[in-house]
Amino acid sequence: MAKVDIDLVKMVMTRTGMDVRTVAQVIEEINQELKAQVDEEDKPPPIKKQFVMMVSDPDGKLEGLDLVGWVLQIPEEDSPYVSEERLFRCAYEYNMTKKGRRMPVKTIGEACEFTPARIAKEQKVWIKNKEPVLLVRTGGKVPTETKDGF
Repeated sequence: MAKVDIDLVKMVMTRTGMDVRTVAQVIEEINQELKAQVDEEDKPPPIKKQFVMMVSDPDGKLEGLDLVGWVLQIPEEDSPYVSEERLFRCAYEYNMTKKGRRMPVKTIGEACEFTPARIAKEQKVWIKNKEPVLLVRTGGKVPTETKDGF
């Protein structure tokens, strides 16, 4: 979009015979729009986010363990236990491709990272993150009193 000096716009508008009040109103609206554009440009960059998996562990069996994993989606009517088998099939199908024959995947992590979405979709599994994310354990209950006094 071309940048035009506001004084030039004002001069052209008055030369065409426009009313002085109308010219002042249009110039004021242009100034407000310019100010709004400058405010939009000064926004801070968006915060980078990551996926985190949270698992309920009321008995504390996972206390002190550092676990990582991947976030997957499968059809609602399917059992969650089929997700591992579907990842195996994704890896197998990927390894049958030309690229997979050159660099075959051997782990679940490699399968999640390198398998194209097209192959995963054919196996009815959607991989939501390519890199592993941290697993955070929780007791599963919200405390009634807070430590910070909120």
